[in-house]
Amino acid sequence: MFHVLHDGETPRGPKAGFPTASEFDAGFLVGLLVGEGHFGGDGKQPHVTLRMHVRHSALFSWIERTFPGGRLYGPYTHDGRHYFQWMARGAFLRDQLLPFIDQRLSADLDAHSRERLDQMKTRYGQSLGLSVTRGDGESAIQSTGPVSPPTSSERPPFDATGGHRKREREPVPARLERIFSQLRTTDDLEGSSEARSNDSDPS
Repeated sequence: MFHVLHDGETPRGPKAGFPTASEFDAGFLVGLLVGEGHFGGDGKQPHVTLRMHVRHSALFSWIERTFPGGRLYGPYTHDGRHYFQWMARGAFLRDQLLPFIDQRLSADLDAHSRERLDQMKTRYGQSLGLSVTRGDGESAIQSTGPVSPPTSSERPPFDATGGHRKREREPVPARLERIFSQLRTTDDLEGSSEARSNDSDPS
């Protein structure tokens, strides 16, 4: 029995995003990434990498043909190792490879790799356009979008550089009135003190 796609429905399975990939190809790629790959990032953007010896060059050629969009680097020679490195990042990772892996890599299949994938999604959720939900059901990461400026009651007591925010200047007449009021109060206090001193003077 065949499933007929309705208008607006997104196709699922290996054909979605990778038209030449079969179910075998999908499983083989996931197995490679679980066994030899790395889910992480450089601190600014996420990436999925696969590093293997140059003897596997035919395998990297197959990945480039079947899952086009990544970048192949090398060959490199480092600490006695001779290898190629395939990397997926940017729009290719966000829009194609991540949804593809996300559907197929479960904790039941490999808990450690699933945990690494989830850590990458949490750390780089904004770059990946994700909304990650915490255990309490609240959204921990929101998709980026326009942010409304805070109202006066929501503004923090510090400015963007970490210093105290400047107070709004008082109108000049009100400020002068306040100063004169303070001076009058001081004069009154001094006068009262003087009067008490005179009353107590025995001379």
